[in-house]
Amino acid sequence: MKPLFSKVGIFGIGLLGGSVALGLRERFLAEEVHAYDPDPKALEDALALQVVDQVHTAPGAWVGELELGVLAAPVGVLVEEGRRLARYANPKSLWMDVGSVKGPVVTALSGVLPNFVGTHPMAGSEKAGVEAAHAGLLQNAVWVISPDEKTPPEALGQVRALVENLGAYPLVIPPALHDRLVARVSHLPYLLAVSLNRLVAQDPHQELLMFLAAGGFRDLTRVASGSPRMSRDMVVANKEALKEAAEELRGVLLELESLLEQPDALLEVAQEAKRTRDALPIVKRSLLPSMHELVVQVPDRPGQIARVSTALGEAGINIKQFEVLAIRDEGGAIRMGFATEEEREQARQILQGIGYRVR
Repeated sequence: MKPLFSKVGIFGIGLLGGSVALGLRERFLAEEVHAYDPDPKALEDALALQVVDQVHTAPGAWVGELELGVLAAPVGVLVEEGRRLARYANPKSLWMDVGSVKGPVVTALSGVLPNFVGTHPMAGSEKAGVEAAHAGLLQNAVWVISPDEKTPPEALGQVRALVENLGAYPLVIPPALHDRLVARVSHLPYLLAVSLNRLVAQDPHQELLMFLAAGGFRDLTRVASGSPRMSRDMVVANKEALKEAAEELRGVLLELESLLEQPDALLEVAQEAKRTRDALPIVKRSLLPSMHELVVQVPDRPGQIARVSTALGEAGINIKQFEVLAIRDEGGAIRMGFATEEEREQARQILQGIGYRVR
């Protein structure tokens, strides 16, 4: 089965860049995944965790060999990084970013990097670093694609196909609209989390407040546990849309404050809020324990699942979890989970012995 890309480069191998790399490898979408990051420790971890095939400490001629480049650097340096890489990029290569702000990035890099498409997977975690990366982070996530008038239609189609093959849902939105919407559902909640924690930290009864803080407070302020520097860069890069959202929120808070004197009206608002919250889609991500999982490349032919299952069953190996990943015309992949590392390695040997590629 021919992968979508031969060589892919990930520029910034943290949580999101690492998850994209793992998705590419697990679903056999790339022959080789390369990584660049200014942090030598991140590169060392990426190799040790088998997130990528090769690492590089500086851009160079190797960038020109890539079919796909993915900018996953922090949004504060993303444009600068893209401009620096443009001098090495092959004119026929495809480039995309995964930053959380689209307007300034798309404006700056469209026409600078070859076939550039701005994107933003709506997935994340309060954890940071490549050690927290996993392909399941992208599973069933909404992945925004933000083209502008300079975006080549063929490049847009390639990125859409990649997103679908990674198990996510592509949603095409103009850059300015993306930034306005994300300010309200992502960036403003981060500022709120910071605000609530600051309110506690500055209270004379801080220790008692922290002791009383229950699950609701922890859930509401979870995003403040992410990387402060990356989060700072994110909100500053989208400051105009965020200021507008913050102004709207001030009006809503004043309205709620006034409704404290009108219990019936406050109940109606609270019921509306409940309906809105309950209507939020539930994103189900399938993630097997990384310690004992195996991904098998299979051709798109009848009987492949039965052949794999039978081979392992005859050897007395119990498959604890089973998931069919994206299937393309040429084939796809199966992800399996085993109770022990020994069973996983035995399964690897058996499947490789009957001609399957396994990771």
